[in-house]
Amino acid sequence: MNLWILQKPTAGDGSYEEQRFQEEGRILGIDLQVVAPDEIDLIVTRGGRRSIRWRGQEVDLPDAVLARTGSGTSYFSLAILRQFEHLGVPVINNARAIEAVKDKLYCQQLLAQINLPIPRTMLVRFPVDSELVERQIGFPCVVKVLAGSYGEGIYLSRNRESFRDLMELVASLDAGKSLILQEYVGERPGQDLRVWVIGGRVVGAMLRRSMDGSFKANITRGGRGENFPVDEAIDVLARDCAQTLGLEIAGIDLLFDGDGYRVCEANSAPGFSGFEAATGTNVARQILQHCHWRIRRQLAAPLLPALAEALVPEQPMTYSQQAVGSGPPIVHP
Repeated sequence: MNLWILQKPTAGDGSYEEQRFQEEGRILGIDLQVVAPDEIDLIVTRGGRRSIRWRGQEVDLPDAVLARTGSGTSYFSLAILRQFEHLGVPVINNARAIEAVKDKLYCQQLLAQINLPIPRTMLVRFPVDSELVERQIGFPCVVKVLAGSYGEGIYLSRNRESFRDLMELVASLDAGKSLILQEYVGERPGQDLRVWVIGGRVVGAMLRRSMDGSFKANITRGGRGENFPVDEAIDVLARDCAQTLGLEIAGIDLLFDGDGYRVCEANSAPGFSGFEAATGTNVARQILQHCHWRIRRQLAAPLLPALAEALVPEQPMTYSQQAVGSGPPIVHP
């Protein structure tokens, strides 16, 4: 099995993840290659499987691509992923899901469409009507850029005056800047949950706590993580969120809200160094196991139509025979 991990060159947390993938890949018998998007050239032609160049050279296509570009995914990265998909290479997560999650407003629209609990969200239009914001969102409110990660580009505006000052500053720097506003869910300030979903299954949850008084609890900002028990509400909400967004691998961030939770954000390529340390979950292995399963499913796909044709009986089966012979659907463990 040959797997490409598509991600930008990283340091710190990223190097930890690369090391973990390599360790688990050796155990599982998967050959891994970390590839940066800017090392790839695309030649869109009828040449098919020779349309990918890596470091200027023709290469054999991998059995699958694990996309780890996340919120920093560029148009070029999406084009690369779409080309692999066009060539029949399994891409995890696919380009459509990554693009949807990168746009935080669109992500919230998709979740709201199926009635999942989210904070009330509003798109800013300059000049900003502070009174409308106060009526619809209220203060304090959370101000976010449309794309960002690791807690960057997020600000808590505590009252109308501070909000007005912030909007004036943003407008003076870039009149075309797009922002979204969200209702502040302050049930447990400085705390949230990071829930990992892999292959449609919740593999664990981590409680994140801010250690500096900030309302942001990201581990990369110095937050502390600890294992958190997954109850039915967490399990169902995280799985529904990942499925709605088309994410095979997802980090779902939940906010505490009374006796329940609200979906804060979804991540298509979440970091897992803090999660593994806090929960003891072997995230790297479970990701690679899911990739391995996707590769095997892809390899088996061309055989299914021929197999189905070979199994067609000469005489039509009765309903009871069909029911017995159909069997349960194959479910990824």
